[in-house]
Amino acid sequence: MANVLKLGIPAGSLQEATGKLFQRAGYNITFSSRSYYPQIDDPEIECLLIRAQEMARYVEQGILDAGITGHDWIVETNADVHEVTELVFSKVSRRPVRWVLCVPEDSPIQTVLDLQGKRIATEAVGLTKAFLARHGVTASVEFSWGATEVKPPRLADAIVEVTETGSSLRANNLRILAEVLQSTTRIIANRAAWSDNWKRAKVENIALMLQACLAAEGKVGLMMNVRRTDLDTVLANLPALQTPTISSLSDPDWIDVNTIVDESIVRTIVPQLKAAGARGIVEYPISKLIE
Repeated sequence: MANVLKLGIPAGSLQEATGKLFQRAGYNITFSSRSYYPQIDDPEIECLLIRAQEMARYVEQGILDAGITGHDWIVETNADVHEVTELVFSKVSRRPVRWVLCVPEDSPIQTVLDLQGKRIATEAVGLTKAFLARHGVTASVEFSWGATEVKPPRLADAIVEVTETGSSLRANNLRILAEVLQSTTRIIANRAAWSDNWKRAKVENIALMLQACLAAEGKVGLMMNVRRTDLDTVLANLPALQTPTISSLSDPDWIDVNTIVDESIVRTIVPQLKAAGARGIVEYPISKLIE
């Protein structure tokens, strides 16, 4: 029987972003509204669509060899899995998501200690209980099935909710009392699968290509022709810590300089490079960057 890697793809908020990232990495995943088995153009991978909240548990149990989920759900389920790598991407931004403890703006609660004996609503019951325990606080922590932001003050004294921008919290007149956990997306593997040479190599290859795509975000390549006599001046205008590639041209007085820079600074440094003597400056996109 051919080797097959059983890979969990997160359903919900990360599904579209994950599909696009895999596509940029060279894997085409096709989702169907009627199937939990997305199709992928790699016969050695079998995909299963699973909620991120459940992913770590199924990976731990070996139902999946590997999967993509948030660090928060690994902690929440206390799953014994191998974290292969961090993937810093999310549905809104490249910032980590934050689980925060919130109360209404006009609540008399000012510190975590004020929650003693209070009622807290959250989807992350385990995270919340562990956080309260670290502060020596005993409170009633209730699982919330959704719309958690609207529960205070009638249905709960406080909530622990995930946020990226904080806009939903502000819209519901909530203020942040404390940060419970920061979380980013991870590739995780079942420990037995990670001990299997073929499966480990397959997961590592996937991780390498996904990381390469994320590393290339916001980067572009610049190449230019420079007179040898102007090289030091041109290099002085390139960002620090860059190591451009320098190649000889058919004209011995000129050389080619090739480097990678943040796209955001191109509009600033290109005029400087031209003034320093660079000619034939070309900006080009890069899709993958492997360190």
